[in-house]
Amino acid sequence: MKRNPFYLLIATLLLTSISLSAQLNTAGSYNFRDFQAKPYYFGITLAYNGASYKVLQSEDFILNDSIRVVESVRGPGFNLGIVTNLKIGDYFDIRFLPTLSFTERNINYAVPDDSKPPYSRSIQSVFVEMPFHVRYKSDPFKDMRLFVISGVKYSFDVASDSRANQAEDLVKIAPTDFAFEIGAGAQFFFPYFIFSPEIKFSHGLGNILLFDNRLEEASVIDKILSRTLTISLHFEG
Repeated sequence: MKRNPFYLLIATLLLTSISLSAQLNTAGSYNFRDFQAKPYYFGITLAYNGASYKVLQSEDFILNDSIRVVESVRGPGFNLGIVTNLKIGDYFDIRFLPTLSFTERNINYAVPDDSKPPYSRSIQSVFVEMPFHVRYKSDPFKDMRLFVISGVKYSFDVASDSRANQAEDLVKIAPTDFAFEIGAGAQFFFPYFIFSPEIKFSHGLGNILLFDNRLEEASVIDKILSRTLTISLHFEG
């Protein structure tokens, strides 16, 4: 049976977090007090992303006799970013995480004639992302804290121009997007850095389809909204 790397990554992340929590609790140290005294700190973030679209069909889809199914399939990607964290009191942080994100999204089509294979449109993007988050943290338990985040993200696809010139039959996607984000994670405090695994969901708020009635693949779609699941590893200090 083929293993899905996404689920393997989640399992590895959970096992690592449990192992780190056990080590910190056994040690009984209180490294978080040193970081609690800092009004701000910085770091880097590495992440895996699974990106897809929410495809809403148009009225022309019902009348169309050459396309039977149109759906989005999640594609893999990765992020590399910088963390800027400003503490607001003992429980809240304001976070700015400028990120370079490499994503792949696929839109699959199936035709009524079963003798013809389905086909897809792969949309690869390189986003410059500007997320702003508010984070709420729990009371510390030795050297671990849980947290939840919420915020917004602006994205700009720097690869959109080159992609548009590759073919005329691609579904065209707007280079900019604005999304709402929500997530959760944990902080593990070490003597010289904070390790924070985090999972978050990103929901695009606007239609990013650039409609072109000359493209049959686009005429059967009314709206396209972005959806992204991101698993991040933050290293801050």
